[in-house]
Amino acid sequence: MIEASSPLTELLRRWNEGDATAGEKLVPLVYNELRRIARRCMAAQPHSTLQSTALVHEAYIRLAGSSIRWEDRVHFFAVAAQLMRRILVDHSRKKHAQKRGGNAMILQLDENLGMPAERELDLIALDDALNTLAALDGRQARLVELRFFAGLSIDETAHVLEISPATVKREWATAKLWLLQQIRRDASA
Repeated sequence: MIEASSPLTELLRRWNEGDATAGEKLVPLVYNELRRIARRCMAAQPHSTLQSTALVHEAYIRLAGSSIRWEDRVHFFAVAAQLMRRILVDHSRKKHAQKRGGNAMILQLDENLGMPAERELDLIALDDALNTLAALDGRQARLVELRFFAGLSIDETAHVLEISPATVKREWATAKLWLLQQIRRDASA
């Protein structure tokens, strides 16, 4: 995903400069990757009423309407994953408010990320824990968003955060453990 001189990065730069046609040309180039991110974000939410296509469309509308200065394609997809997380959490909170806590969205951590596949987490609990982590260590919270929600590799995450891959590995391990402990602590409270 890291290519500083890719056609997508060039279109993002032109879009930054106000070229509306560049924005139109982005859609076919980013759509499949946005769908992959949406599927990843929604992987363990079989009872969700929100569909991945709707999530992609909502995220793209927000991206297109933002005033963000895109650095490159990795930055674009990282922001897209963060927006999708917010959309999913907002949707889940709305659903909980309507049902007074029933049928929480369940998010299963991916074993490819080094987390046991059988562990299931409530999306709202994960969001609350991530917000607490952000208050303590913003970079670790951002790292979790990039690795878990955007599905970025160690090297891609290092590129976005401008840190070494070794630091990403170390902080990723620390953040996962901290989040699991925080979620367990909140669940037992």
